[in-house]
Amino acid sequence: MTRIFGVHPADDGGLPMAVRRAADAGARALQCFTAPPTYYNEKVGFAATKAAKVHAALDAVGIERRHMLVHAAYVLNTASPEETKALRARAGLAKELERSTALGALGCCFHPGSAGESDPTDAAVRVGLAIRYALETVPESGAGTRVLIENTAGAGRTMGRTPEEIALMLAQVPDALRHRTGYGLDTCHLHAAGHDLTSSPEALRATLDRFEQVIGERPAFLHLNDSQHPAGSNKDRHALLGEGTIGVAPFGWLLADVRSEGIPLILETPSEREQVVEDDPSADPADRRMVALLEGLCSG
Repeated sequence: MTRIFGVHPADDGGLPMAVRRAADAGARALQCFTAPPTYYNEKVGFAATKAAKVHAALDAVGIERRHMLVHAAYVLNTASPEETKALRARAGLAKELERSTALGALGCCFHPGSAGESDPTDAAVRVGLAIRYALETVPESGAGTRVLIENTAGAGRTMGRTPEEIALMLAQVPDALRHRTGYGLDTCHLHAAGHDLTSSPEALRATLDRFEQVIGERPAFLHLNDSQHPAGSNKDRHALLGEGTIGVAPFGWLLADVRSEGIPLILETPSEREQVVEDDPSADPADRRMVALLEGLCSG
C-alpha cells in the first residue's frame, strides 16, 4: 500500500529550506507555519514572490502543493468567552487562511481553543463563527484551500476532544461554505482524550468510524504521533513512534485502514537536533527514521 507521509521540518532559513528538509527525510508531504506560531499574526500577509519561491522548492523535490498543510498559530483561541480574545483569534484565523491560500496548500489546521468557564455549546458556536468569518473574508481559490479543525487532547476545557464537538463547530458553517472546511485527527490527541487506538485493530477502526459517522466525512489529514502519557490523561505531549504509550502496532493498523489513503500523514514527533543551521537542507535524523519506520509498516 502507498501512503503520503510528511513531516513538520524546521523552517530556519525560510520555507523553501523546510521543503528541502522534508524531502531529505523521504517525505512526500509537509506541514509548516506561515508566521511565528506564538503570535496572532492578524496583520501578516504572504507576498506572491515568497509563495513563488516555496512553489519552486516544492516542484524541485516533487512534493505536491495539495500535500502541504499549514498549522495555525497556537495562540489562537476562537472558543474564548472573552470577546476581545475571540475577535482577535477570528482575525488571526482569517489571515492564516489567506496565507495558506497564497501557498495553494491543502488547508490550514487549527486548535479550536478553550471554552474557559463558558458553556461548551456556546464555545462551539464561537469556533464555528470564526471559521465562517475566515471563509467569508478569504475568497475561494482554485486550490480549494480549507479550514481544518484538529482534534484535541481535552486539557483545560479545550474544544474538539469528541466528534460531537467537532460536528457542532462545523454545523455553524453555512452549507454553501461547508465544502471549504473539514477536520483532521492527531493520534496523540485521540489517545490522550481516551479514544481507543491500542487494544485491537477493531477498536481503532471503531474510533475512526465514530468520528466519520458523527461528523459525516472522513478526516482530511492525520497527525501521526506517539504519546508520552497514558490514554485518557488529557496531556498533549508527543513522543517518537514506538517510544510512547501507543506503541508501533496501532500505527500499522491505522495505515491498513482505507481512511489513511490519499491524505497527508504528518509526523510531529520530537526533534533530535539541538541546533539547525539555516543553510543546511538535511533532515532531522528523527524525521528520517520515523518516515522509514512508517514505510516499513506499509511494506511489511
